[in-house]
Amino acid sequence: MGVHAFGTDPRGWFAWLAERVVAQGDVLEVGAGTGKLWAELPHEGARLTLTDFSPAMCEELRKVPGAEVRQCDATELPFGDGTFDVVIANHMLYHLDDPTAALREFARVLRNGGRLVAAVNGRDHMQELRDLGPAIGRPAMLRGLTMNDFTAETGGEIVGGYFAEVRVERYPCNLVIPSPEPVLDYLGSLTEEPLTAEEESAVRELVQAKIDADGHFFVRKHTVLITATH
Repeated sequence: MGVHAFGTDPRGWFAWLAERVVAQGDVLEVGAGTGKLWAELPHEGARLTLTDFSPAMCEELRKVPGAEVRQCDATELPFGDGTFDVVIANHMLYHLDDPTAALREFARVLRNGGRLVAAVNGRDHMQELRDLGPAIGRPAMLRGLTMNDFTAETGGEIVGGYFAEVRVERYPCNLVIPSPEPVLDYLGSLTEEPLTAEEESAVRELVQAKIDADGHFFVRKHTVLITATH
């Protein structure tokens, strides 16, 4: 099981999101990845357009029933002004070199009264996992969790420069992990270079020590949902 299976909120991220997001009319998801969101989020009657920068991800997105798929950069969307009722950026703005350029594009392609939905992590998101990197001599191991200054702490203010009625809501979930294996699997899925046997052993020892002391390995999550109106 992956680390996110051990969340303290039984709803899970997608179920929590579905309680807050109404996908109706013309809906655009930018940086849609594998399209997993649309297996979880109700969207009956919505007209879906899904984009990603990666050709491989676009191939996956073409498996989403009824969706139009376009390969493009989030900062240069190939759509006319006022095309969409909803724009969704689920965990992608913090990967961009220029997130404000993407926000300008989101505002451009939204109709008046349209809604922006964006999920982003805080600087301390998964801090206990981040701390494992320096502890085993791999300080940059999880640097990809945040790549720019668009974070849970700053995102609402930045969005407010382009949108109105900005709301920021924190997802109320942490992780309580019962064994080292999910942690090792998670780290292995994110690192460009596999952990050596010595590094794996060091991680296992650190995580197990916390489990022995506390009954679990605790990892704080800091994810917020930012919604706004154009």
